[in-house]
Amino acid sequence: MKTTAVCGWLALAALLAGCVSPGLYARERSLAQRLEISAPVASPDADDDPFRGHQTLERAALIREALRRNPGLAAARSAWRAALARYPQETALEDPMLDTAIGPRSFGSDEVDPGFRVGLSQALPFPGKRRLRGEVALAEAEASSQEFEEERLKLAATASLLFDEYYLAARSLERNASHLAFVEELSQVALARYESGSASQQDALLAEAELAELLHRGVLLETAQRRTAARINTLLHRLPELPLPPPPATLAAPTEQGVDTAALTERALAERPELRAARARVAAREQAVALARREYFPDFTLSGTYDRFWQEKPLQPMLGLAVNVPLQLGRRSGALEQARAELAGAHSDAQRDEDAVRLAVASGVDRLREAHHLVELARDRMLPVARDRLAASRADFESGQGSFLELIDAERGLRSAELDFEKAVVTLWRRHAELDRDTADITQLESGVRP
Repeated sequence: MKTTAVCGWLALAALLAGCVSPGLYARERSLAQRLEISAPVASPDADDDPFRGHQTLERAALIREALRRNPGLAAARSAWRAALARYPQETALEDPMLDTAIGPRSFGSDEVDPGFRVGLSQALPFPGKRRLRGEVALAEAEASSQEFEEERLKLAATASLLFDEYYLAARSLERNASHLAFVEELSQVALARYESGSASQQDALLAEAELAELLHRGVLLETAQRRTAARINTLLHRLPELPLPPPPATLAAPTEQGVDTAALTERALAERPELRAARARVAAREQAVALARREYFPDFTLSGTYDRFWQEKPLQPMLGLAVNVPLQLGRRSGALEQARAELAGAHSDAQRDEDAVRLAVASGVDRLREAHHLVELARDRMLPVARDRLAASRADFESGQGSFLELIDAERGLRSAELDFEKAVVTLWRRHAELDRDTADITQLESGVRP
């Protein structure tokens, strides 16, 4: 009967030990499932070729492989996993304590029964403390999960921007090679005219100087292309010197669409991962304040003991309850003040981040409109004028009415206009990618296409 009472008391302690909100457990499972889903299908090898068989490097493929292979994303996932692993630690009870004692001289004595004592105790925090600790841990884990999503969003945007840089480097080399061939042709004409006495030596020297400049520019552009390819390989966790497929031959400029700044801002405020992380940290700090208040309440220790030192058998089984006396008010008030200050700081950080997001979206919309205008200006006015000017200068030069210097200057103007148009198209794609990043539209980023 007495043994049954002891067992019942300890069973009650075990029941209290398991009292954690089912809602917390469901949230922890949800976070764990999201973490599992976020893992890549297979670990990438730095030596493998993710684009084997691809004739050209496509934007969507590059973004997809960057999200699968980049070590920075794996590091963010590990930080999320580490934060989630805090939950069972924060909600767990302390280990039960088993204590024993014996009277050595009572053993082997004919006068007294052997004397010993066996006790089992379990520390229990005041009701609600474990739940609040779990709330703090899960809120921090949620913040870490959003930091992972933020890293994923930034990585997709970076991959898209590098694709644009890679494309521009290839087109710049192509344009430079085309103009190099044109100037070589002009150089032959200038040299022939000089030898025939119909032109001055200055024309031949000017053509030679232009050729030297184009040759040097070609070397610089090849270096820039290799550096961009190395950055892409590094993003993909590959050796920098490994080859990549060439970019597409053309990059169509996205058409101008109506942009609703208010709707984009609303989406950004709701979807930006860093804002969600900031809100999760605010929630964590709120629970930390509640936990600091709960520390003013005492904790308990339940114990059950069987003591054979008592000669009277009814006194041998014992139950115990220990309660700490929370008299250290200075420590508790300091902890509460710290928690309140951290909560105020978390609120301020969240407000600052929201202001930054609003500004980023508004600025991004303005830059996007500016980029659309620049593409139209380069395509419809600057490029046609440069082509017509070169054609007119060449016709004048061949008829003997124009100077070689004017022809070279017109060639430079066309080369500049062609590169400016390619840069304008690339800038437009970049502005779209930046706005997608600012509004957390990773689905659009991953698609790699524009209307």
